[in-house]
Amino acid sequence: MTALLHVTGLSKRFRGLTAVAHVTFSVRAGHIHGLIGPNGAGKTTVFNLISGVLPPDDGEIAVDGRSVTRLPVHARAGLGLARTFQNIRLFDGMTVLENVATGAHARLTATLMQCLFRTPAWRAEERRLREQSLELLEVVGLRDRADLPAGDLSYGEQRRLEIARGLASAPRLLLLDEPAAGMNPHETEALARLLGRVRDRGVTLLLVEHDMGFVMKLCDWITVLNFGRCIAEGPPAEIRRDPVVIEAYLGAKGAARLACGESSL
Repeated sequence: MTALLHVTGLSKRFRGLTAVAHVTFSVRAGHIHGLIGPNGAGKTTVFNLISGVLPPDDGEIAVDGRSVTRLPVHARAGLGLARTFQNIRLFDGMTVLENVATGAHARLTATLMQCLFRTPAWRAEERRLREQSLELLEVVGLRDRADLPAGDLSYGEQRRLEIARGLASAPRLLLLDEPAAGMNPHETEALARLLGRVRDRGVTLLLVEHDMGFVMKLCDWITVLNFGRCIAEGPPAEIRRDPVVIEAYLGAKGAARLACGESSL
């Protein structure tokens, strides 16, 4: 299986403080890849660098062999890279359907004049956009909420709406920043099933998440960061038993205590 995303020697410094140092990893096409680590490990900074929110100081980012290191956010979206954020960023006053449609703006082809004069080409594109948006709401289980204001949805529903909006840009790679944050166990289980369906649609997923049970059950491959550096990489079964990873999460004393019982996260 080929790699869709290559991150090589990625580094970022803020006023002399190194947040990310020479991070290198690859995400295989068709995988759900987890990026984990203790608080302050640099996970969200790596996401911001990959998505173009922040420029790197060093390193390269390539999608399907093409460098995107210096490309702006919208250009990366055009190459099939989309993301969600740790804090929900919806348009509360717009409907659920309208929120999904905003995610497809990079794929629309109608010109300004076609929009102003509501030409047949514009109307046809609007119909396609509505149909595609409704299909995505069906995927995330929100079809019956299409005409409600997004602000009326529950927290878990808003998380799912963000994923639908991310999918509206027809991404090949979707970055999810703590998608299970704040969810109860029932919502987390439903989210895992949803992300499995998204992967089955041909979308590769890279996610940052603190819920270790969620990550270990869902991900095909995991990269672990600590203090801005990669400290381990591998399938979940290996990562949960890696003594370096255990020490990073629990400290040396906690790791030693855990070693006396079950040596895993």
